[in-house]
Amino acid sequence: MTIWPDDDVILYDGVCIFCSRWVRFVASRDDAKRFRFTPIQSAYGTRLAQAFGIDPGDPDTNAVIHGGVAYFKSDAALTVLSNLPGWGWTRVSFAVPKPLRNVVYNLVAKNRYRIFGKYDACFVPDAAMRERVLE
Repeated sequence: MTIWPDDDVILYDGVCIFCSRWVRFVASRDDAKRFRFTPIQSAYGTRLAQAFGIDPGDPDTNAVIHGGVAYFKSDAALTVLSNLPGWGWTRVSFAVPKPLRNVVYNLVAKNRYRIFGKYDACFVPDAAMRERVLE
């Protein structure tokens, strides 16, 4: 278990179109503005990734710090989803064994650029979301 001082921070691949859509999905449903976001390509995101053993040059997972604990892969996605209003039902997915969940996660992560594409530069959030981005 790795402890990080900032809470409810989502680390994501800022050039990944799928990952950036995930951030917009979360931001649009997070009415309390609980979650903040940091692209792995930012100085803060790179530090965070390195602290958790994620290669910033070739990230194979997103991460979320929630309750002071870092979650990765399917645990990260389900932790975020289950804390969004109306999405608490996704907690039942934790009953699926983590190795099985992560097979699916890894398949999407490995092929995300090929399937969804890649930005030339890091995704830039709109002004309303800007205050929730840590760089």
